Amino acid sequence: MNATLSDTRRGGIETEAGRDARRRAEVLARPDWLERHLADPLVRVVEVDVNGRAFAEGHIAGAVLWDVYIDLKDGEYRLRDAAAVEALLARSGIAAESTVVFYGYAPAIGFWLLKLYGHRDARILDCSRGTWVAEGRPWGAEAVPEDEEPAPAGYPVPAPDARLRVDADEVAQMIDDPDATILDMRTRLEFDGERFWPSGGFEPGGRAGHIPSAVNLPLAGHLDEEGRFRPSGELRALFESALPRGGGPSRVAVTYCTIGARACMAWFILTSLLGEEGVRVYDGGWAEWGLIPGVQVEGRRWFSRRMPRVDAVRAPRRSWGVPAIADTPQSAPQF
Repeated sequence: MNATLSDTRRGGIETEAGRDARRRAEVLARPDWLERHLADPLVRVVEVDVNGRAFAEGHIAGAVLWDVYIDLKDGEYRLRDAAAVEALLARSGIAAESTVVFYGYAPAIGFWLLKLYGHRDARILDCSRGTWVAEGRPWGAEAVPEDEEPAPAGYPVPAPDARLRVDADEVAQMIDDPDATILDMRTRLEFDGERFWPSGGFEPGGRAGHIPSAVNLPLAGHLDEEGRFRPSGELRALFESALPRGGGPSRVAVTYCTIGARACMAWFILTSLLGEEGVRVYDGGWAEWGLIPGVQVEGRRWFSRRMPRVDAVRAPRRSWGVPAIADTPQSAPQF
């Protein structure tokens, strides 16, 4: 049910219900709205996944695919640089004034990337792929004809917004900091060090476990059975125990997972839907931290909490290959 004017404003002052409705309208795309705007040249639709199989089997009409391991991350799972992002936007037909709607397996990492580079209007589709199909909305599996492909666009992106992310060195300094909350969005098995990758595998030379002082808050329960975001009250309840309270004015919450998808979804919920401030993403995630020599790691297999603190030095360059996570259920991103 949509909020009425009396619900959203009282005495000229925006109510909490009004703020909630406004926040959702700014960052969520309703399925009926998107269907009406599929032919709008200023609206671009992007499916985000870890490979192209699901996209090849079917996708929203006119959508383009962003492969996390090709388009968003390099061979070491580090975020692509500004030049690569500009090229991706150009190939996807995205201009500075475009409204970009993300959906699929990992939509929030696409949303976060655009916000990192200052894009004004990015949204996440408020339903699952299955719901879109079940409701009979435009869908296709065939390749887009060349004459219908998005016209090259793109634009020079600004410097990344440092308020949205942290690196390994910054995370190392946040361990045991009373003004910092480190949220580990991975499963309990990953947090405890029973596995390095969410698929169950370990990484040669890597350590499984978690960042000391991190709070384990596995990402789950934020969507209903149709893939729509739950009401804000329910979302807040999921995060309430871990949200930073008190402390100094510089308090910060950092989310991390393996390569960023779950961390970015948590960041999206906290900032864009719940209006929390001071939330950042450690996009290097465990794919980086677990391979850095000398950093502190806790878990059942590793107990290095009391190692002398060292600056986080990135692991040597190497070609890791993509972990075997392709069989993870599409309804629950696990990376």
